[in-house]
Amino acid sequence: MQISLMLDILVAVLLVVTIGYAVVLNKRLSSLRKDKDELARLAQGFVETTAKAEVGIGELRSMTEILQERIGRAESLRDDLVFLMERGNSTADRLEGVVRDARDQTGAPSASAVTKPSAPAVTKPSAPKPSSRPSPESMADETSKTREPLTADPAERPAPDDVSEAERELLKALRTAG
Repeated sequence: MQISLMLDILVAVLLVVTIGYAVVLNKRLSSLRKDKDELARLAQGFVETTAKAEVGIGELRSMTEILQERIGRAESLRDDLVFLMERGNSTADRLEGVVRDARDQTGAPSASAVTKPSAPAVTKPSAPKPSSRPSPESMADETSKTREPLTADPAERPAPDDVSEAERELLKALRTAG
């Protein structure tokens, strides 16, 4: 009996150890299952993030193409503007030469020799006539008689009071352009 009792005790001890080991193994398996679910959620999040990144990369590529197109257009516009500025400068130089030649041929005094023109005397008509308004051509003739055109040399330029608004705008645009 002793042998059967010892064998029964040995089997009971082994069963207790096996049950303890099964409990520990069950805890580890449940934490592994929990980690597996978390890993599956993490993998799903990674897939979604990857899909969003691919969409973002596609959008970046399309934006890059659009920006390249706009840069190309801007460069061509810049080239056109440079061409127009060069052409405008050469035209202004030629125009200045023509004005100087015309001034030299007519024997008009240079702008440095011209003093500030005096204002023409204004006389009041005795009875205003509706049809006596001056024509724009005659007004332009009178204006050209009282003033010299602008010159490129700052010493030869007329006083700022003698410069019309249009001439000031033109000078401002030319200074800005070049």
